[in-house]
Amino acid sequence: MNFAYHQILDIAQIKKVLEKALAKGGEFAEIYFEYRVETTINISENKIKTLNYGISPGLGVRVISGARTGYAYTDDFDFAKILNVAEVASYIADSNSKIKSVNLEEKRKIKQIYPIEKPIYLLEIDKKIEWLKRVNDSARSYDGRIKQVDINYHESTRYFWIANSEGLYVESDDSLFRIFVVSVAIDDGLREMGVSYLGGRYGYEHLLSNSPEELGIESAKQAISKLQAKPSPAGNFPVVIKSGWGGVLVHEAVGHGLEGDFNRKGISVYSGKIGQKVCSELVTIIDDGTIPNSRGSLSIDDEGTPMQRTVLIENGILRGYMLDKLNAKLMNLESTGNGRRESYRHYPLPRMRNTFIDAGKDNPEDLIKSVKFGIYAKSLGGGQVDIVSGNFVFEINEGYLIENGEITYQIRGANLIGNGPEVMKKVVGVGNDLEIEKRTGTCGKDGQHVPVGVGQPTILISEITIGGTQV
Repeated sequence: MNFAYHQILDIAQIKKVLEKALAKGGEFAEIYFEYRVETTINISENKIKTLNYGISPGLGVRVISGARTGYAYTDDFDFAKILNVAEVASYIADSNSKIKSVNLEEKRKIKQIYPIEKPIYLLEIDKKIEWLKRVNDSARSYDGRIKQVDINYHESTRYFWIANSEGLYVESDDSLFRIFVVSVAIDDGLREMGVSYLGGRYGYEHLLSNSPEELGIESAKQAISKLQAKPSPAGNFPVVIKSGWGGVLVHEAVGHGLEGDFNRKGISVYSGKIGQKVCSELVTIIDDGTIPNSRGSLSIDDEGTPMQRTVLIENGILRGYMLDKLNAKLMNLESTGNGRRESYRHYPLPRMRNTFIDAGKDNPEDLIKSVKFGIYAKSLGGGQVDIVSGNFVFEINEGYLIENGEITYQIRGANLIGNGPEVMKKVVGVGNDLEIEKRTGTCGKDGQHVPVGVGQPTILISEITIGGTQV
């Protein structure tokens, strides 16, 4: 890709912008430039409903003064306009101190931790559409009770550079895509939905090496199987949650509470508990930005900090939080490489990357066999969580009843209801089958959405409330 805008400022101009940003007494200034190319395709009702292609270059200037952040951005690269953006951001500070000089390093190119030889944007649009239509056709032809299929495709390729008043000057790029397939089955007044996914930080060879027919059938098959499901029992039961996407429970119910800003402000259930036992000794929770090809992996975060593996909870003991530069500074700690932003229109926040429960020693089949009567959650759906209390509600997208150690029949209408920290204390089994779900995760916070990965091995929770339709 020809990133024609990447030389919009030379080093001398960058220094002037940073110095302008610090003119009111700010402690730290940063320029973030981005050139992003995105494609979105939606197929619904057997036709292409939307097809969007966009190029969005832009630049943002951030100034930090104490705990305050000033941020302004522009997509007009006239140098005078950029200086004006820096001046606007500078007003977060109110000191009359003299302008600080800035000495920049030579710009460094940060190589990706996952090589992508053929970025997805290089594949012709007609080939992408043909592939997606095959997904649609296979899902619809699987069973006559499939009445609707929706396919959403999104790809994004980004080049960016970051320069700051501490002398950092780095550039990098990344690319990812995601396909989300929803099949709706209707029979005798009952309506059920099945989903399937494909994606990650891969090149187009990964798309072409996967069968579109299998992706469509996976979605349709799940929807049809749920038509035969029985109403879920309600009450307090042991629950086995399958490896992989089941980690979304940890992401939502625990992960957000471990982000630095909530803990600096003292509003998280985990605030002030470093070194204390906060969950079962079987549980180790990690946030890792270096897992190859996962949506939450990058070479550097959106502040230029190298990605790393961060142990948050080790054998039940809280070890640390996920930190960006601002919150790390205010807490007298070091950034963990968790400063992330949706685009140049946003300043970075401490966000998750790939958050998961680490592998244990149990055989997943033994965990199921140990349950006399309970629930097997093969796939979780959407959910809600309160960061302050840790209370959550999660839909079980695909679940089964466990009776006398065996999976018997499929259930529908089940929800997991509980409190994140309390549920983590009730983990009594952790499988040896760790799986990171790299394909589809997206996390929202303060109006910003960023790609993430989730994961876990199969886990057994001794008791959790199931909201069902059968008492």
